[in-house]
Amino acid sequence: MNRNADHTSITFGLIGSRGFGREIMTYVQATLPGAFPQKTVEIVFVETEPETDEVNGVPLISEKQFLAADSSEKFFNVAIANSKVREEIAARIIDQGVRPLSVKAPATVDLGHNDIGMGAILCSFSHIKTNVRIGKFFHCNTYSYVAHDCHIGDFVTFAPGVHCNGNVHIGHHAYIGAGAILRQGTPERPLLIGEGAVVGMGAVVTKNVAPRTTVIGNPAKPMIKK
Repeated sequence: MNRNADHTSITFGLIGSRGFGREIMTYVQATLPGAFPQKTVEIVFVETEPETDEVNGVPLISEKQFLAADSSEKFFNVAIANSKVREEIAARIIDQGVRPLSVKAPATVDLGHNDIGMGAILCSFSHIKTNVRIGKFFHCNTYSYVAHDCHIGDFVTFAPGVHCNGNVHIGHHAYIGAGAILRQGTPERPLLIGEGAVVGMGAVVTKNVAPRTTVIGNPAKPMIKK
């Protein structure tokens, strides 16, 4: 990394260089330089203890090196699926004065009138419809959508192909598996997915899901532990 002071430079660190992180880096490379056309942009992967010095041609540095980078501005995002780890890392980096920056793939659709929290990752062909409220560090994977009037908490993860229909309320740290379908609620009776709940892949959720409960199947029912 360039250690010389550069008051027109930006360093962006994507924390997490494994599978999901490598996918998200392609969006960062495609969109970030154009967002700061008057500045030099340096893009890096960040890990707590790097085992190599680059991944797919992108420099990989330690968290300590990233925080010490001598650039005019630093931004970050966290490409780690585990929502609790994501929360811990985000809090630690923000505490050091680094600002989160959302990552949106070029093919993302946002119809507007939405309130999307800081640090979101919106993958290719994801759709955020209208009058949606989304919390911090939301992961919305490929071909997932959030329909009108949904409320989504902090550190929620959508796997690929989630169908979140209108008037669904999802609590913090919930995980919605690939291909799951959440039926539409109403303004008076939204469908509720509790905090820390897990909706299994392919599940069809027609009733409220209690906090910290895993549901599977069609129609979705609590998973029985054997």
